[in-house]
Amino acid sequence: MHTPAPPNRRCCFTSSVCALFLCLLLLPPRICFAGDPYVFFDWTVSYLTASPLGVKQQVIGINGQFPGPILNVTTNWNVVVNVKNHLDEPLLLTWNGIQQRKNSWQDGVLGTNCPIPAGWNWTYQFQVKDQIGSFFYFPSLSFQRAAGGYGGIIVNNREVIAVPFGLPDGDINLFVGDWYTKSHKDLREDIEDGKNLQVPDGILMNGFGPYRYDEALDVLKTGKTYRFRVHNVGISTSLNFRIQNHNLLLVETEGSYTVQQNYTNMDIHVGQSYSFLVTMDQNASSDYYIVASPRDVNLSTWNKASGVAILHYSNSQGPASGPLPDPPNAYDTFFSMNQARSIRSNVSAGAARPNPQGSFKYGEITVTDVYVITNRPAEMIDGKWLTTLNGISYLQPSTPLKLAHEYSVPGVYKLDFPNKMMNRPSKMDTSLINGTFKGFTEIIFQNNDTTVQSYHMDGYAFFVVGMDYGVWTENSRGTYNKWDGVARSTIQVFPGAWTAVLVYLDNAGIWNLRAQNLDSWYLGQEVYVSVVNPEVDKGEYGLPDNTIYCGLLSPLQKDQAQRYKFSAASSVSRESKRILVALILVAVCGMVLSR
Repeated sequence: MHTPAPPNRRCCFTSSVCALFLCLLLLPPRICFAGDPYVFFDWTVSYLTASPLGVKQQVIGINGQFPGPILNVTTNWNVVVNVKNHLDEPLLLTWNGIQQRKNSWQDGVLGTNCPIPAGWNWTYQFQVKDQIGSFFYFPSLSFQRAAGGYGGIIVNNREVIAVPFGLPDGDINLFVGDWYTKSHKDLREDIEDGKNLQVPDGILMNGFGPYRYDEALDVLKTGKTYRFRVHNVGISTSLNFRIQNHNLLLVETEGSYTVQQNYTNMDIHVGQSYSFLVTMDQNASSDYYIVASPRDVNLSTWNKASGVAILHYSNSQGPASGPLPDPPNAYDTFFSMNQARSIRSNVSAGAARPNPQGSFKYGEITVTDVYVITNRPAEMIDGKWLTTLNGISYLQPSTPLKLAHEYSVPGVYKLDFPNKMMNRPSKMDTSLINGTFKGFTEIIFQNNDTTVQSYHMDGYAFFVVGMDYGVWTENSRGTYNKWDGVARSTIQVFPGAWTAVLVYLDNAGIWNLRAQNLDSWYLGQEVYVSVVNPEVDKGEYGLPDNTIYCGLLSPLQKDQAQRYKFSAASSVSRESKRILVALILVAVCGMVLSR
């Protein structure tokens, strides 16, 4: 079997003098002596010319690859990724599903990081603490995900932790998603002008259009079992994934081992990741179709938008034949919801730790806070087309929230996000959820839009406990799954329906809660959750030495004298920073008081 190219990493060490020396050069000493292995990556993010659908266009690649390289690591490894921005606009990479334990500085969204300017580089430094599973990364700014820039993240179990299934004979990553031949810049202008996204020009699989991707699937052997990690990296389209004449044995989703069940197909919504075991149990008389087709759409107008790849046995006797495998009934509105409800946690399996996943008995914990978060379709607010959560369209301040908190800059944000829809006109605001540290929070997403919306929370995995059509009420709690709800970070909410999750807020930081549908997110459908430990936590990571400053704190940023050496250079001494911040705060306080 053709396996993906090895990740572009400079070195991976467990315990050696060389590793320690490199670590001391790149990272603070307190981190270097932590004892867990390090892996180092050098990534250059740039435009490439490609023809995913047969038409030449500009895509975003990493190290000349589209999709980007696989970040293949193991539980508790320390990851150092030096990102060089060769685009013509600012860049951030976010690590979808990686929890960044006590380290939201590395989250790669505008609430925690200043963008990496064009021509600069920045080094991410984080640990995949207490996690396993299948995830992906992508650019989080300016609609850039519509042009690519994404790639896979595999977090393997440590050898001391048993995996609840036999070792597969191979590991295959599939990135599926809707695709447009319009540039991401043109698409975002359309969205800003109030235009809805049109039917996509196609569905890609690993950067290729229909019938064009089979490179990694051309020597699969009869009788062998392969792990397919399937990610919906698209903009806004839910997809149904299936392989002709083959069952999909679901084993994991976004870091949780699941009850192992066979499916003939699986609805994968925007931003979601699944792992299936697929056994090559057919007679190899022909090749077989792999299909990703749109869900919850008017199929008469989407007839060209299906992704198709070819699964080829090494001893295949001929090409794939016959019609594509049928999708679920498009008019059965309960099929997808019932399928989602059937996904349960394997409570007896260990994951990142040896204790079973079911040992955290979330159904027995008292809820401390409840948020019913209601969306709306885009509407005109102060002359702009915007989307909202609880009537608020998130207003991005020029200073990242995390930096404003670190330096006590007043007036940047408010901790007053409402816990339900308010009876008032929609507005733009920088309003945060004031999370209770180690509180147990219930979040109900109510979808008043006409399409499926996915929601994701950085820093956490939440327990999916319920979903149904109609309006959520307190009586809906009687339908909750309080035992084996799967823990994941991205969940779908069907139109005219609700989804409820429970989350234990034990990860201090400021965390992004967003729509994964790129059009909804870009127009303001996001909020940040502030989780502050009232006690001094020596384990929480402090301000990175290579911090980029912007907004009200931009005077702290030393000009970059030499490109691509920014990460190794200090900006301003800590003492000088504090003095400069004091001067800035005097000016800012003056402005706030004069309002």
